[in-house]
Amino acid sequence: MRWPAVCSTPSSLARHCRALMRSCARHSGLGTGKKVHATAITSGLLNLPKTFLPNIILHMYAACGDVLAARKLFDEIPITEKDTVDWTTLMDSYSRGGLSMDALSLFVSMRREGVLIDDITMVSVFSTCSKVGNSVFGIQVHACMIKMGLNFCVKPGNAAMDMYVKCGLMGDAKTLFDEMTGRNVVSWTVLLWGVMKWKGLERGKNLFDEMPERNEIAWTIMIARYVENGFNKEAFGLLTEMIFEYGFHLNCASLCSLLSSCTQSGDVVMGKWVHTYALKATIDALTDVKFGTALLDMYAKCGRINTAIRVFMSMHMRNVVTWNAMLGGLAMHGKGAMVLEMFDQMLEEAKPNDVTFTAVLSACSHSGLVDEGRQLFYSLENVYGIRPSMENYACMVDLLGRSGRLEEAEAVIRGMPMRPNEVVLGSLLGACNVHRMHELGERLVRDLVQMYPYNTEHHVLLSNMYALSGKIDKADSLRRDLRDKGIRKVPGISTMYINGKIHQFSAGEKSHPRINEIYLMLDEMIRELKLAGYVPDTTSQIIYGGGGGGGDDDTNEQEEKERALLAHSEKLAVCFGLISTKAGTPLYIFKNLRICQDCHSALKIASKIYNREIVVRDRNRFHSFKNGLCSCSDYW
Repeated sequence: MRWPAVCSTPSSLARHCRALMRSCARHSGLGTGKKVHATAITSGLLNLPKTFLPNIILHMYAACGDVLAARKLFDEIPITEKDTVDWTTLMDSYSRGGLSMDALSLFVSMRREGVLIDDITMVSVFSTCSKVGNSVFGIQVHACMIKMGLNFCVKPGNAAMDMYVKCGLMGDAKTLFDEMTGRNVVSWTVLLWGVMKWKGLERGKNLFDEMPERNEIAWTIMIARYVENGFNKEAFGLLTEMIFEYGFHLNCASLCSLLSSCTQSGDVVMGKWVHTYALKATIDALTDVKFGTALLDMYAKCGRINTAIRVFMSMHMRNVVTWNAMLGGLAMHGKGAMVLEMFDQMLEEAKPNDVTFTAVLSACSHSGLVDEGRQLFYSLENVYGIRPSMENYACMVDLLGRSGRLEEAEAVIRGMPMRPNEVVLGSLLGACNVHRMHELGERLVRDLVQMYPYNTEHHVLLSNMYALSGKIDKADSLRRDLRDKGIRKVPGISTMYINGKIHQFSAGEKSHPRINEIYLMLDEMIRELKLAGYVPDTTSQIIYGGGGGGGDDDTNEQEEKERALLAHSEKLAVCFGLISTKAGTPLYIFKNLRICQDCHSALKIASKIYNREIVVRDRNRFHSFKNGLCSCSDYW
């Protein structure tokens, strides 16, 4: 790289270099910035006094996300030539790069070196504490802020309150809010987020109504929380009020926030509205990679995988997060072959990370692609230079366990460089349950119960294992022990969105307004299913306290098991969908737990009898039931 001829003196060269570096920082031009840096070194410009070139180059590296280069240059700058801005810039760079502990350590070094702490530094360190939920460090920084007299500044006060809110310390957040003398709309909005998160919708709405001023973020917080909790009518009412009465517009950040809420709740109606709004009113959103990624993720996780693919293919820009969202969505829908094909395409466009391989390995697991998954896992470090993460190990164990290779799965766990967590051991446990490896399963459950005593799934699974292997006394004893400790099984809940309203069902549901019609439909559906060959699978339906004495006792217990089985939440949701929608309309159901074997069999037959596509998103993946078959090919 050569300097322009007009730059004839060292001072003019330095000015030109500074201008280029600032431009690289604004436009994330890391490659150009490195070339300018190299030219500045060979030209001797970095040694010129009072040019502040090293400081500006440091800021360029920090802005472009090259933390290592920023730190190297920071260490090379003499301590007398580093100011508060340099320290804070590097701290921000650490925080954005996921090195939160390094950011906090740098703040400690600032205090030790006697560097001036200003309000921007305080905002940075509180933001880092918020990201990692480190309230202990945050409280100490708050005390430091008070001692330094910065507690009267609004920005660090808001940042401190945000830290308390994100850490769930609402009492401290409210105290700080009440003590603030210069509250602004941001102060109110931070408190609103906390109240909506930790105190509930009603108290949040009351605070929203009290706000002297509201910005787009406050409105978006309210609408997003309503969407997440299934209050579509209220959400659309607030949207109408926000846009048409108060004249606010939704920017890309607000749209992404709403899409995230739709993804969590499964509300595709609101998601489609956001998509339409972006097409009509927010041109920038159409080329914004964050919005496009959030949009395809919403469609994929709401069961509309083909629409998600269309959004992905239409995006002008895609980054690794976009690819991961697409691959993860396809994996949830059991499209393993397509994931492997798209992964090869990704390698030409973006560099994969551990999240990418979690998605690909998960796709192999859900599709039974054992050899492909094994080859990919064992090439992570050698071919892609990525050290397997805990999630990668969990996917590999799940892949091997599902295919019945339990010994190999155990060997993978033994070879892990870190202690296996609940997800890894839980993956092997699930395989033990499927393949009836009760002895290994019991040993795993005992370890898991000791590590995570309040996870009800492990306790219930162990209880079921005891019961299915004939150890009824042990099963009853474990259940009684759980009840005595106040531990309750997480109830299965199936959720549907029909005509813009949320409907939820639990097993044996009695409170729904149309419950009588639903049970009449259930009786009819079960008759049709049995005529088509359905036989209730009561092997995993455990009834405690039964007689076990033979004769009528056994008959009554079998009938009780079947009644409980037939009233599972998925079946009730399907029945409600059948009586509430037009013939041929697909039904979309969202389940908080894994779908059981019996419901899986029943829904396959129901999809053929009623000529309906029934899509169920359970805790692990999607099941698309159509014409008597499931997209998982019964491999789940």
